[in-house]
Amino acid sequence: MSFFIGCAVWAYKGWVGELYPQGTRTADFLHLYSRRFTTVEGNTTFYAVPNPETVARWAAETPPGFEFCLKLPRDITHNKLLQTHIPDALKFIEGMRPLGKRLGPIFAQLPPSYAPTAIDDITAFLESWPRKEVPLALEVRHRDWFAEPYASQLTVLLEQLGVGRVLLDSRPIYTGDDDPQLQSERRKPKLPVQFSVTAPFSLIRFISHPNLTVNQPFMEEWVTQIQQWLQQGKRIYFFVHCPTEERSPSTARYFQRLLEQSGVAVPPLPWNHLDNSPNQLSLW
Repeated sequence: MSFFIGCAVWAYKGWVGELYPQGTRTADFLHLYSRRFTTVEGNTTFYAVPNPETVARWAAETPPGFEFCLKLPRDITHNKLLQTHIPDALKFIEGMRPLGKRLGPIFAQLPPSYAPTAIDDITAFLESWPRKEVPLALEVRHRDWFAEPYASQLTVLLEQLGVGRVLLDSRPIYTGDDDPQLQSERRKPKLPVQFSVTAPFSLIRFISHPNLTVNQPFMEEWVTQIQQWLQQGKRIYFFVHCPTEERSPSTARYFQRLLEQSGVAVPPLPWNHLDNSPNQLSLW
């Protein structure tokens, strides 16, 4: 497949009753999630590295074609310079290898404090990554990375090494007067969107507003971009977040429908094959 869509997590109890049937056990969440979406961002590895038994279970519970896009642990990306953690990063890769073909691109999310002055550090880290074996994507959050000359320097580096760019779009939640993040534990950064693909693949993190109408113009823009990139042979992973996490699955499903209605050549959403009744296609 060239297009994958999903959410940031799979183990969210608030999805029982919509994404998951009533009475679903927590232990069955991944099995059911992987038969409704085609990828998951895998935020869980940012906070804790799973043991070998857990990784083997992830592989066993998910169908062929499903991919995990796992986030590097914060002990690697948020603890001073990256070079000192190269051995830890390589160890993390080895621990995820049992996923086999279910292992999608891994991504490194750098903290807002990681500035372009550390360009040599990030270069050394990216060069040490076995990029031909395990694709890697990078998300930067220091604002200077989005201004010249640093924006171009980073783009050239990523293109030369074949490292993907994580495209974070938080515009919806900063649109209008209300703040949907008031009850959220972690606020998403307000950064420019770079519509640039630096490798054969890219990860898009769409931070959606709980009100679907607020998302609409941004979604339509992404439909156009994704259509262009797919026509260029790129592989796209699209993840829907929401400060009100209950909304994420329905918003992702709605975006899939927008793609299909616009004639974008994307694989069918497995969720839609489980229940095609009209009321299930409505939102909230």
